[in-house]
Amino acid sequence: MPLEDGDSARWRGHQVNGEVSGTLQLGRTGDPPLRGTPAPNDGRTEVTAVGREPGPAPGDGDATSRTIPQQAGQHEEALMAELSELVQKVVRSSSWWERHGVDISILACSILLLPAGFLCLRSAQAIPFLVGVLTLGVVHHTLTVKGSHLASHNALTESKSWGKVWAIFFIELCSAFTVEQGTYNHVKIHHGYTNIIGMGDSSTWKVPFLNRYVYMFIAPLAVPIITPLVALDLLRNVEWKTALRTLCCMFLGLYCHYWLLLHVSGFQSPWSALLCMLLTRSLLAHPYIHVNIFQHIGLPMFAPDRKPKRIHLMSLGVLNLPRNLLLDWSFGHSLISCHVEHHLFPSLSDNMCLKIKPVVSQYLKQKKLPYNEDTYTSRLWLFLQRYEELMVHAPPITELVGIQ
Repeated sequence: MPLEDGDSARWRGHQVNGEVSGTLQLGRTGDPPLRGTPAPNDGRTEVTAVGREPGPAPGDGDATSRTIPQQAGQHEEALMAELSELVQKVVRSSSWWERHGVDISILACSILLLPAGFLCLRSAQAIPFLVGVLTLGVVHHTLTVKGSHLASHNALTESKSWGKVWAIFFIELCSAFTVEQGTYNHVKIHHGYTNIIGMGDSSTWKVPFLNRYVYMFIAPLAVPIITPLVALDLLRNVEWKTALRTLCCMFLGLYCHYWLLLHVSGFQSPWSALLCMLLTRSLLAHPYIHVNIFQHIGLPMFAPDRKPKRIHLMSLGVLNLPRNLLLDWSFGHSLISCHVEHHLFPSLSDNMCLKIKPVVSQYLKQKKLPYNEDTYTSRLWLFLQRYEELMVHAPPITELVGIQ
């Protein structure tokens, strides 16, 4: 039964600049909200639908008030199960190349471009030198953003053992971060509690003491310095063996970059090599920060005891940006144009998120569920205009009545 049927549910809202506002009302006005926060969905594409329970006897008001939210929750679970089955059909019909090969090839090509990037930096002429900086900058972000993101979701391989190896390589060696804390904060918290106040609401990206222009255009340059410092602080929360492994990988990754600049690229002083490291590692730091805030902040936020079911949580609180050749390559489709698909099915690779995008968008629109899309320029202008509201003050909690 479609969501817009008046006897079952009514969605009233609108989309402005990628934002969704409105109230989902179930049954009669005044029906109490169903409280309680279940454990987050593990993100697998298999979801079991729960059947409808028989309705209460006529005249039983208390039973009716309890059953209406239960039936609404079961209906939403059935929607997620139906969508999951459609996606599973696409996944089962896809080859290994589509599921993993395309993204592995992009990462492999990036690694193969490293020698060319370091050699271009040997040139005393401006154009080859800039080509080297651009090459190393794009390669760095491809390995540290796309590679780390896929590895954190074990989307590069179907083997858990190899998944752990790739996670250590991309997250610790390339990105100078810690696997355990990075995976926990991103996969368990952000994905499990997307846009839930105090949990997965992207508040870690907020720096309230910075003004809008410093945060949006100057602060991103410090990301290569801040990242390892944050990682070192998080090592207090892991076992000493894990901390030692992370420290060794972080040091090896940073030192190899520095050594190659001195001995292959021919930099004459340590400071010039370090400056080049900072330049290449911050080349795409601005879109990296922007993408992470554009796709969640400014969308509906929920209280932990009033959050909707998974399909509503992800359709309301996640936004897709348009395809972009540079960002698609270096960040991946799941972080740019397929972020809604990624949050619904996080174990899929970037290429598979792109492949299921028509299925997911058509299904959500058919069921009258939000499917948020907006342009990069529009979101940038929105954040510059409403920076205090979105990035400094506490976000308002979206009113959702009768959901759960």
